[in-house]
Amino acid sequence: MPELSHRHRMLVLAICCMSLLIVSLDNTVLNVALPSMQRELHADVAGLQWTIDAYTLVLASLLMLAGSTADRIGRRKVFTAGLVIFTLGSVLCSLAPNLESLVVFRMVQAVGGSMLNPVAMSIITNTFTDPRERARAIGAWGGVVGISMAAGPLVGGLLVDSVGWRSIFWINLPVGLAALLLTLRFVPESRAPKARRPDPVGQLLVIALLGSLTYAIIEAPSSGAPKTLAFGAIAVAALLGLLWFEPRRAEPLIDLRFFRSAPFSGATVIAVSAFAALSGFLFLSTLYLQNVRGLDALHAGLWMLPMAALCFVCAPLSGRVVGSRGPRLPLLIAGVAMSVSGVLFAAFEAETSNVTLVVGYVLFGLGFGFVNAPITNTAVSGMPRSQAGVAAAVASTSRQIGGTLGVAVVGAVLASGVRGAAYRDAFVSAARPGWWIIAACGLAVLVLGALTSGRWARRTAEDTAARLVSEESPEVRDPAGARA
Repeated sequence: MPELSHRHRMLVLAICCMSLLIVSLDNTVLNVALPSMQRELHADVAGLQWTIDAYTLVLASLLMLAGSTADRIGRRKVFTAGLVIFTLGSVLCSLAPNLESLVVFRMVQAVGGSMLNPVAMSIITNTFTDPRERARAIGAWGGVVGISMAAGPLVGGLLVDSVGWRSIFWINLPVGLAALLLTLRFVPESRAPKARRPDPVGQLLVIALLGSLTYAIIEAPSSGAPKTLAFGAIAVAALLGLLWFEPRRAEPLIDLRFFRSAPFSGATVIAVSAFAALSGFLFLSTLYLQNVRGLDALHAGLWMLPMAALCFVCAPLSGRVVGSRGPRLPLLIAGVAMSVSGVLFAAFEAETSNVTLVVGYVLFGLGFGFVNAPITNTAVSGMPRSQAGVAAAVASTSRQIGGTLGVAVVGAVLASGVRGAAYRDAFVSAARPGWWIIAACGLAVLVLGALTSGRWARRTAEDTAARLVSEESPEVRDPAGARA
């Protein structure tokens, strides 16, 4: 791909950020609308979990396939297809007549979404080749998550209260169409110099692993032990199959060699932990504010604004810190803030007091705002540019796996606690184990951030990158001959 001017690179970044905006905004807006959906569609807690997890589950299952496919056939082609499918899925969601069809249409959305985030990150990585400029671009990319978190609760609350929950899917249409037109006009085509072959067996194993694990967790409170154990066994078998099969392929769906790098492995687990905490946090907060405190969607969104505002402020700041000082400090700040926030709710019932509720939201927003940029930067930095799509897809997949597990686990714990009890009276005590899980996720961010950002960890990253380059063809190793 020829070197672009600074202005053109900024325009490509803006277009990629638009795709992230509609995907992130869709999730934050949806959380505010959950109680309204619950009432209109007569959904239980498990039904609400599937409304969220049907999307994140399909997204997580297909992200790596989308990343490798984009590297093979062209990133702009796959990105454009993703915008079309995601926008179409949004229209279908707004027309869903019942919970089952909404879940199916959310899965259609996810097919499109899987072609957006990792491919957009791959486009950014190949557009911004200077490490410092790339770190700043990734910081701006992370800032879009903050924008979506700040705007999502307010926009969603306003739409739900004034028009209805179906209108939350309409906001994807103008942004999606604008991003599509701009992509066709300004985003250059790029692909990896060496095409990665499809891996259908690995893809099926990933779907079996994530699908069976999520089903086992969500349905555990109502399905009983035999069915839960059966799906858990399928998940274990699929995981063992991946670990056995993938290293034996010349071009696997999941390149396990990446995990020899301690920073990359740490970033993967940190992404799972951080996004599990986020999804669980939003799930509990939304249900508490509207179903227990009795707030409408707009006022519930206003209560969550401090968290969103801190995410918005801290995400680009984190990107600049990563670019100048590395990922260690942002990860430590994120881990401490998220852990303390979780403990406030778990041990001190922070939601029962207005002051502690706001403090808990501020701390969590501070922590999550700092965590996204170091995850992405660590995942793609040091990897050969020819593998950018796959590396970025692994990082994005980890986020979605975390989001899926967070809603599944925290929701299952909540459902077990409120069964057979008065919902409002039982909610705070039933949610306490979920808050402890969120605190534990924050602690994992802290510990892994400290362990995988030191001198030893950097050496493992350098060794892994050198080994990957040495195992590639001469055409791939030669930057002058690379088309990526």
